[in-house]
Amino acid sequence: MAQKNKAYRSIRLREFKRAYSFLLPAMILLAIFVIYPIIGTIIISFEGESSLTLDNYIAVLTEKSPSKALILTDNIGKTPPWGALVHNIVWIAIHVPVTTFLGLILAYALVHVYGRSIVKSLVFLSMVIPMVVGGLIIRFIFDAQVGVIPRLFSLIGLEGLSRTWTAYPQTALFSLIIGSIWLWLGFSLTIHSAAVDSIPKSFIEAARIDGASELQIFRHIVAPSVWPATLTVMVMTLLWDLKIFDIVYAATQGGPGGSSTVLAYVMWLYFARALDYGKAAATAVILTILTLIAASYMIRRSLRGG
Repeated sequence: MAQKNKAYRSIRLREFKRAYSFLLPAMILLAIFVIYPIIGTIIISFEGESSLTLDNYIAVLTEKSPSKALILTDNIGKTPPWGALVHNIVWIAIHVPVTTFLGLILAYALVHVYGRSIVKSLVFLSMVIPMVVGGLIIRFIFDAQVGVIPRLFSLIGLEGLSRTWTAYPQTALFSLIIGSIWLWLGFSLTIHSAAVDSIPKSFIEAARIDGASELQIFRHIVAPSVWPATLTVMVMTLLWDLKIFDIVYAATQGGPGGSSTVLAYVMWLYFARALDYGKAAATAVILTILTLIAASYMIRRSLRGG
């Protein structure tokens, strides 16, 4: 028996060594390119003139410049700028629900549409466009001279909205949010289409035979059945909104007057413009903490089955 246990332990040890021989290259790369930069960023964020300090975090959180402030308490309730963190929150509050549920509604509406694959491909094209290019497209879409949106409002008599949206503090942030809905809708539609297609057709047919309306079918069968996919879309969209940068940089560069700044753009301003690496690192740590909170929420909800 002892000899048998010894042989079993020997086999397990060989399997353990073999497994880690495959994992070791990936772990080395992870340590060099992920773990080390994270630790370095945290250390830099606490560095002061002579010792480790919270000065960088205090400076970032109390900044009053509209282009770099995380929260401008004096402007809350008024027109932008409200601060980069508040802009991110507004972006999430609008973008996440609209993109998620519009993708779900389109996925269900296209089930019985002839040529739906063509429609899906056209919607998904926005995901193929590089985000910097997408930001430039958004800038032109909302331009008073050549843009579709201002011309549309001009046709229906809303002259106050028939101007260049990205040039005014009141509309710059919302033009980016509307544009991001277009850019991210393809992702939501693709995930929800796969989930809707997996619903047994017999469930929907039985509901129709029992006299259920399309709204009732959508509410009581489709929406609950695709909830795991909906949760995935919501959290992935939230994470994307937290680290949004490309669109802002290409379309408005945080302007006018800081009215469309976001956390990632503020981090870039400290790093590339001001060359203040301590404040840039502090902003990055704050952004990472917010991202981890969202990621942990996704994991908990997934483990609980939604």
